Amino acid sequence: MIMQRLLPLLSAKSPAILDQWRDILLGYYPPETVIFMKREKNPFDNPIAHQLTKGIKEIWAVLLEDQDADQALAALDEVIRVLALQHTSPSRALAFLFSLKQVIREQLAEELKDLTLAPEMVDLESRIDGLALLGFDDYVQRREKLNEMKVDEVKARVSGLLRRAGIDISNL
Repeated sequence: MIMQRLLPLLSAKSPAILDQWRDILLGYYPPETVIFMKREKNPFDNPIAHQLTKGIKEIWAVLLEDQDADQALAALDEVIRVLALQHTSPSRALAFLFSLKQVIREQLAEELKDLTLAPEMVDLESRIDGLALLGFDDYVQRREKLNEMKVDEVKARVSGLLRRAGIDISNL
């Protein structure tokens, strides 16, 4: 379904929606970190906040422009790359996507009193759910890759220790 009536409303409220959504995402961090992330605008001094902000803007564009799965995955990966490094559970890491539904409902509270917008809202929320499923797959792949890197690092360390100890590892 094309969001003919909902799209202009979402576009008009985009800055407020993105700010509130970013604040929810930054809420994953300790309060002193959030203060720094909001204050420091230089992407080189604050790369995490820069990447998270860039990612949610790209995810928002995917939702509004109904882009394909590859573009959606690339947008999601901007945020998920950061979250996968933080050893959070998949449910906590991806909760920011589901929180977008509530942010939209709060920002469009007056407009959504018009019940004829309900089908378009259902479509938008279904798209958000679809992004969450894509995000889950991406998160799991990122975590698997990180775990593989850790295992490879341990193997290299053990191998080096065994060589230094004079133990032949070619038969192992």
